[in-house]
Amino acid sequence: MKVKDGIIGLVIGDALGVPVEFQSRESLKIDPVTKMEGYGTYNMPPGTWSDDSSMTIATMASIVNKNEIDYDDIMKEFQSWIETGKYTQYSNTFDYGITTARGIQNYKMGIDAIECGGTGERDNGNGSLMRILPLAFIPDIDYETIENISGLTHGHLRSKIACVFYIEIAKSMLENNLTIDEHIKLAGNKIKEHYKDSGELHHFKRIFNDELNDEDSISSKGYVITTFESVIYSLKNTDNFRDAVLKAVNLGRDTDTVGAICGGLAGIFYGFDSIPVDWIEEIPKISEVFELCEKYEVYCDGCL
Repeated sequence: MKVKDGIIGLVIGDALGVPVEFQSRESLKIDPVTKMEGYGTYNMPPGTWSDDSSMTIATMASIVNKNEIDYDDIMKEFQSWIETGKYTQYSNTFDYGITTARGIQNYKMGIDAIECGGTGERDNGNGSLMRILPLAFIPDIDYETIENISGLTHGHLRSKIACVFYIEIAKSMLENNLTIDEHIKLAGNKIKEHYKDSGELHHFKRIFNDELNDEDSISSKGYVITTFESVIYSLKNTDNFRDAVLKAVNLGRDTDTVGAICGGLAGIFYGFDSIPVDWIEEIPKISEVFELCEKYEVYCDGCL
């Protein structure tokens, strides 16, 4: 079940990163993450996921419950998450971005769902990239829909392109037997063609040009481009799921989101059986995620 591969991979990467979010790369070189840990930054138990997984799960739940993509319903689920702790493990929403919160607030004020996301230069955090993966499993998903889902909280074209690029990589992994480098190149060529008239493409040039081989040039902060680059770097410089997500997390700073986004692709590429069982067993409420993955897979199969 491919949905399970990617979504469980995402949750695992997220939970590995939660306890060390905001820690520096230098400190993590001294005391790196090697297993599922707890407490730390947010004082949460081992295996706790954050906004990355919660919003991903909320998106899937909305689509399953409505049997379609309903932008208003997705926003309502995001609202329930941020206000009541729905889709968290302890009814505790302890981590979310300013841009995301502003988008949800805009919806509460009556703004159309797909217009709620900020469109300014400083609205290019990684808050839509971190939750976009479920769309990769929907056959023939179109770019406009991906952009609209991003635009619920992050409406700048740069963020939208990043989401489409990420989905194209994931879809290539689902459909083709290629190397990671080949998946990235194939997806990149599609992005360059589709957005050829956009002035935003130069922000992705280091990914297009395969210039992400030096760790010192990688910044793992919350900006959507540097997050995307961190994920690509981690995937390109490892050869298994475990090492990929640990490399992503140990880059420091926005550890949960870089870990989650990397974990989603690594889970698809290497498969569910590559995810350490002991990590999965340490995630509270993981059985509920498995059940949702099964329902979502049925929905995606029905789209064929």
